[in-house]
Amino acid sequence: MSLVFDWSALAALSAEDGTGGVLRVTPEDFRVEEQPAYPLSGDGEFLFVQLEKRGHTTAHVLRELAAQLGVRDRDIGVAGLKDRHAVTRQWVSLPAKVEGRLGSFSLEGVSVLDVTRHGNKLAMGHLSGNRFVVRVRQAPGQAGRAARVLERLTQAGVPNYFGPQRFGLGGVNAEEGLRVLRGESRVRDPRVRRFLTTSLQSVIFNRFVSLRLERGVFAALLAGDMAKKHDTGGVFQVLDAAAETPRAERGEVSATGTLFGRKVKPLTLDAGELEREALAAFDLTPEAFASRKGDRRLTRVYPGDTAVTAHEDGFTLAFTLPRGSFATSVLREVMKVPVDAALPDLEGGEGSDDSGADMAGDEA
Repeated sequence: MSLVFDWSALAALSAEDGTGGVLRVTPEDFRVEEQPAYPLSGDGEFLFVQLEKRGHTTAHVLRELAAQLGVRDRDIGVAGLKDRHAVTRQWVSLPAKVEGRLGSFSLEGVSVLDVTRHGNKLAMGHLSGNRFVVRVRQAPGQAGRAARVLERLTQAGVPNYFGPQRFGLGGVNAEEGLRVLRGESRVRDPRVRRFLTTSLQSVIFNRFVSLRLERGVFAALLAGDMAKKHDTGGVFQVLDAAAETPRAERGEVSATGTLFGRKVKPLTLDAGELEREALAAFDLTPEAFASRKGDRRLTRVYPGDTAVTAHEDGFTLAFTLPRGSFATSVLREVMKVPVDAALPDLEGGEGSDDSGADMAGDEA
């Protein structure tokens, strides 16, 4: 199989026809707001600043902050990366010493919404999720269909695919990631090399999720699965699939897929066979990822706080997803079009649609 990202190669959950439509006619059509992982104390040696940005990548805003405030890039903390083609709200942390200089910060399309203090620096993955408000245009009369599909997704869960943001313009990052692992890549920046190899991990994970949908075991558990409890986050090995599957069907637990690396054991038994099939589709083995730590990722997630608003030319969807999950996975199920497949300048982070072990520069 090709390593190039292609929505048509990934099975969908919903068989219902999609609404069609187009996204991101303007940046205001795609709004993202981080949901903090913890309340801020209002006291401490770090300055937490909530920013709203339009037309900028997170990386560009952070570079401007560092340059204008006279701090090092590494002194700035951020929980996730957010799209350029959107209006996004996120927190950054700065050394408290720059508080007096913050008023001089100026960047067109970026505004400061809130400032407070906290005792710890913000780090990648330090958020509970993201709230998305997305306008779909050129889909008149489709709000009812969108509401039906979204309701099903809240009950059955969304395939937790890595979206096209993870794979770069043209979806080719995983191909370069394979060259990195083989020692054939000319890319030398360690951060970029890590991100490219996460793209390769991601394409295999996507294939594993798609196989579960194709085989009718998306909502079930297999012997050998490592399942995760949605309420507590606890992970356990499934030995008796028949006994555990009812919990999965009720949405209490879900299977996880492997982001291969030296510290994560591959799945075994029936689940292991499916995982090996996903690897074999790309002629890869777990040993190829010895340079990575590895991680586990839920195969499905549940949208929360959902709403659909009808407009004359389409509708607006609102929903919350946990960190690490991509809004494009929800939008693809609703619209049944290749969402964002060719859109440039999207960052591979949570609020682009995603995040945790999904961030550029992660250790997965």
